[in-house]
Parts: sequence; structure tokens; C-alpha cells
Amino acid sequence: MRTFGDAYGRLAAAQKGHARGAPAYSVYVNRRIGRVLAAAAYRWGFTPDGATAISAAHTLAALVILVVGPAELWTGFIVALLLVLGYAWDSADGQLARLRGGGSLAGEWLDHFVDAFKTASLHLCVLVALWWHTDARDTLWLVVPLAYCVIAVVTFFGMLLNDLLKGKKGVDSTHARGGGTALRSTILLPTDFGLLCVVFALWGAPDVFLAVYALLMIANAVFLAAAAVKWHREIRALDGATA
Repeated sequence: MRTFGDAYGRLAAAQKGHARGAPAYSVYVNRRIGRVLAAAAYRWGFTPDGATAISAAHTLAALVILVVGPAELWTGFIVALLLVLGYAWDSADGQLARLRGGGSLAGEWLDHFVDAFKTASLHLCVLVALWWHTDARDTLWLVVPLAYCVIAVVTFFGMLLNDLLKGKKGVDSTHARGGGTALRSTILLPTDFGLLCVVFALWGAPDVFLAVYALLMIANAVFLAAAAVKWHREIRALDGATA
């Protein structure tokens, strides 16, 4: 018989080391919330794809409310809560797959597909919401979500491509488990999607939200520039080793 306690205990005992590039919120908050959701989903008989669908539904609801709702405190808290839950269910689907004996290529594809949608659409929804509901309309502030969207999409694609090309050579990916440290995770916190989710609680104070949002955009741009150099060197090294 499936029980929540048994599933939670099995997940807690089987946790792997986190990826070297995993920032603090994802490691210390999101994974733990996801573990609770995964254990509950296992108890209820959900599939990993079902957990992915729940994640997508939470995120989509948050985006709709962000675009159509006013820029007020209650809107921001609801959007932040839905995004946080969507991100937690995104962690839960992989943990649920482990509980059920392993995932599938189709499940991994669906997970990345939803992640790509989320990455591409979130900042565009911020752009529309700023234009409709705040004084940022017709100001240069609207450049910030556009730039953030480009940075987020290129970062996501770069990570996937880096892992794909390394995998073709039989090399462990950038996200190999067990190499992360607490200090590294803390330094990378500004790049954490979970932190961005929480920042939407400031949506009711657009000036404050924009200031924090712009700082996160700058931090992510710096990270992408540094990561791109590192990734390119690693791929060139693989070319050299092959030659």
C-alpha cells in the first residue's frame, strides 16, 4: 500500500548531491517542497507526466493573472504563490519518477518542453503587464523584460546544448550531481528561477519590483556571459581531444 510517510522517507534517503550549477533556492527550498508534493502525488497515484501537467497549469494560471489582473499586492502574492507551486511541481515530477522506478525519454521531453514555454513566456508577460497596468508604459523600463527574455532563453538553450554536445562525447554534463557547494549555490542565488518567482510578491509596488527585477536581469546577464565563455572552452577542449 502506498503511504505518504513511506514515499517521503524513501525520497529523503535517496537524495543525490545537487548539480554544480544549482542555486540556493532550488537546492534548499524547492527540492524540499517538491519532495513533499512527490510523496503526496505517489500516494494519490499520479504519474510524473501528471505532475508536469500540474506544474504547467500553475504557471499558466500565474501568467494569465499577471497579464489581466491589476498591479496590486493581492495580485502579486497570488502570482508569486502560483509560480512557486509550479516550480515545486517541476521538481516533484522527477522525484516522483524515481519513486516509480525511473523516468522516460518522453517524460524528460515533456518536462523540458514545459520549461521552455515558461522560460520564453514569463518575461514577455511581464512586458505586457507593465504596459497595461503600470506607469512604465512607453518608458525604457519596458526594455528590461525584453532583455531578460533573451538572456533567459539563451541561457536555457545554452545549458541544454552544452549537455547534449558533451553527452555525444560520453562526457559528464555540466549538471553532473554531487559537485555543488553551499557557497557556490548562494553565489548563484540571483540566477535562481525560484527567487524570481518570489520577487513577484513585490508586483503591487511596481517601482520596487522593477528595481529588483532589473538587478536580477543584470546578474543573469553577467552569469550568461561568464558561462558562455566557460561552455565554449569546454567544447573546444572536446574538439581538441577528439582531434
